[in-house]
Amino acid sequence: MKTILISQLLPGMFVQHVTKQTGRIKVKSQGWVKTQADIDKLKKAGILEVEIDPDKTLVNTVPEKEPESTSAVKIKRDPWQKAHSAEQEMGKAKKLYDEAKTLQLKAFKEIKAGRKIDIAPFRELASGFMDSVFRNQDALACLTQMRQKDAYLLEHSINVSILMSIFAKHLEIDKEIIEQLTTGALLHDIGKIKIPDEILNKPGRFSDAEFEIMKKHSLFSKEILEGSGLKGIAVDIAGMHHERLDGKGYPFGKKGNEISQYVRMASIVDVYDALTAERVYKAGMEPIKAFKILKEGCPDSFDPVLLTKFIQCIGIHPVGTLVRLSSQKVGLVTESNPASPLKPIVKTFYSAKHSRYTEVQDIDLANKKTLDTLESTVKPKEYNIDLERFYKNSILP
Repeated sequence: MKTILISQLLPGMFVQHVTKQTGRIKVKSQGWVKTQADIDKLKKAGILEVEIDPDKTLVNTVPEKEPESTSAVKIKRDPWQKAHSAEQEMGKAKKLYDEAKTLQLKAFKEIKAGRKIDIAPFRELASGFMDSVFRNQDALACLTQMRQKDAYLLEHSINVSILMSIFAKHLEIDKEIIEQLTTGALLHDIGKIKIPDEILNKPGRFSDAEFEIMKKHSLFSKEILEGSGLKGIAVDIAGMHHERLDGKGYPFGKKGNEISQYVRMASIVDVYDALTAERVYKAGMEPIKAFKILKEGCPDSFDPVLLTKFIQCIGIHPVGTLVRLSSQKVGLVTESNPASPLKPIVKTFYSAKHSRYTEVQDIDLANKKTLDTLESTVKPKEYNIDLERFYKNSILP
């Protein structure tokens, strides 16, 4: 056996195991690195040093059949790994979120003027979202909760894009695919700009005729993206996110295996964000209630396996949720805890018992010394809390 630096690793060498690395990346199995691309992946994953078996080094050719225990080296990503703290990432996340709003508004104007939209900035933004999620997903997740009642169309697509990136990361989907998913989600409702305002902004139920018009937004989204040169997964998400497994969705009435995993993911995320969103005419639903409605739609509308995984990655009390603790302190979930989902980190700032703001305090509910437990989620109006002020003063840099 011989220990070498990752810079000394060459195609054909047999890696026994990793001896030095950054982060918590795991190597699934020992094996040969067959190409320079394999080595580059190891470098990108933070591998610094490996132990090789010189006797197994391949010369020009690869064995016809490799033993199962010595298959090619594979990297297993830790979906919960955080390279930065939430505080470190929040400034970058807020900048990305603001850029997304500006970009959406510009695209709306272009479409109304009858012009094609430039897809490149959306791809670049999607890549930025993805990078932020991989550094620390809690920062962008928290921003999806900062909703404005009169900005639903603008914020919904941004939030769906962020949640899709988090979901795809959790499922360990390749980054190239995640970028396409995030781009498609960011543009999935762009066709709504072609729906008449009196229908789009109607506070009550649609008439049958109005609903038929509203359903066309998916086709409009598909046409806009294809006309702007986009294709593949991103266009599928835009055109089919309202399809349902039983064939009762729209606009194509696709069902079962006709609906890809990526579109199934998008349909779950789209409905979840719509249910939890604050609107001018309705309050946002608590995440746990939204999860219940989604579960009731399984397996007819939604994929039950994917829904379970989505709930696991978002959490019963998602980052950004306002909660009350057993001590009657009220705070915001600022960091997820995958090992114990019911015990996240909460930033408290208000006393429900004394009806007043308190000194901001971070409480790790997983800490054994902490006597507090999470009682329930709450709404700002329950205690007349100015949550926007708290975000600006205590969350954002």
